[in-house]
Amino acid sequence: MTDLNTLTLADARDKLRAKDISSEELTGACLKAAEASGALNAFVHHTPDVAMAQAKAADARIAGGDAPSMCGLPIGVKDLFCTKHVPGQAGSRILEGFLPEYESTITAKLFDAGTVMLGKLNMDEFAMGSSNETSVYGNAVNPWKVDDRQLTPGGSSGGSAAAVAADLCLAATGTDTGGSIRQPAAFTGTVGIKPTYGRCSRWGVVAFASSLDQAGPMTKTVRDAAIMLEAMSGFDPKDSTSADLPVPDFEAMLTGDIRGKKIGIPKEYHMDGMPAEIEALWADGRKMLEDAGAVMVDITLPHTKYALPAYYVIAPAEASSNLARYDGVRYGHRAKLDGGDGITEMYEKTRAEGFGHEVQRRVMIGTYVLSAGFYDAYYNRARRVRALIKKDFDDAFAAGIDAILTPATPSSAFGLGEMKNADPVQMYLNDVFTVTVNLAGLPGISVPTGLDKAGLPLGLQLIGRPWEEGDLLNTAYALEQAAGFVSKPAKWW
Repeated sequence: MTDLNTLTLADARDKLRAKDISSEELTGACLKAAEASGALNAFVHHTPDVAMAQAKAADARIAGGDAPSMCGLPIGVKDLFCTKHVPGQAGSRILEGFLPEYESTITAKLFDAGTVMLGKLNMDEFAMGSSNETSVYGNAVNPWKVDDRQLTPGGSSGGSAAAVAADLCLAATGTDTGGSIRQPAAFTGTVGIKPTYGRCSRWGVVAFASSLDQAGPMTKTVRDAAIMLEAMSGFDPKDSTSADLPVPDFEAMLTGDIRGKKIGIPKEYHMDGMPAEIEALWADGRKMLEDAGAVMVDITLPHTKYALPAYYVIAPAEASSNLARYDGVRYGHRAKLDGGDGITEMYEKTRAEGFGHEVQRRVMIGTYVLSAGFYDAYYNRARRVRALIKKDFDDAFAAGIDAILTPATPSSAFGLGEMKNADPVQMYLNDVFTVTVNLAGLPGISVPTGLDKAGLPLGLQLIGRPWEEGDLLNTAYALEQAAGFVSKPAKWW
């Protein structure tokens, strides 16, 4: 059987259990696809030996009848997840040569479930970016191509999105601090879910903004997202923000029946200057859910306009604190010193050489808003705004809303380099529809629902009630079925 790498998680799982294919065959097909995909620059650390050993072990488990849903399925892992004895740089020069001596909780859960790791995936440096252009490895490239430009796969999980869209792996891990799973998914015609804050452990995931970061799956279908999210979720005593709640069987909740569900349409997401194609896509999504039996309700989330400024105070503040640990003393890059240099010079030179410009910009913003005299004016005010944004959502859900439908991005994928010399705020505006979900700690999913006039994928976002990922996935499943999106990028790489 050829093209095994194009299978979904669900189809591959069923074929493995039916003994139609082996994990070694499946893994071999994905490794071959990954090795031939250099033009996409999605994989930055290949681990074929690890993958084949895990595949062999998975085949033995399947033969013995001990096979969880993810057993034998090959995935890619975002470079932000620490994996034992495999390089992990978080896309940054400052972690050059770092080999973790421990396993992140999420990769440990996936490996315990029999998942196969093909390698580590490209990403924006320390997850700071919306286009995968801040990576020390160079740009990841979107497999979708409609002219002579190379397009962004989105960020920061750009390598994950590109790898899944190009069928280099069956699925991938991503992380989402302000939209870094959902925006790349929308740009590449894939599915990405950010679970409720606390649903997936953050232990062993390199921190950007600790109160916003959340890991989640990036997959080819909503069903695959349900399968993988269940394997990634669960309480972790090593993470103080991890929720001690049972993990439902998310896949079993995919009935597609959303009759009577109340879906909110927030008026504040009708932004000035929004492209007509995004407006039309949103209207189409509303009609699809209505036709499926949902009740559409116009709602208001009045503090939405303050979300982006609040996010770009809180996230850099937390980043400046988290990134203080990278000093060249115990691990990673250390600058070469002149004879008279002391410890202060060593810190300064190491951080100047090790951090890229976007990371430096955010560390400086974060340090500024936390400094004496500005803490109350910026950071505390942003925290109060965050509480108001969360209350907007709480009020909507208390009024009976089951999910909220919005655009996922303000445009389709743009060309790499097109925003290089633009005001950084222009890049930050890519997160305008997604940051509210992180600020409120809610689950959100991006589902591909159409193509723009150039033939590039566009996605819609559904926002759910806290801890109700199963219900959210079911609504997304209904939207996916109604949209019938099956387009794939034509192979050019």
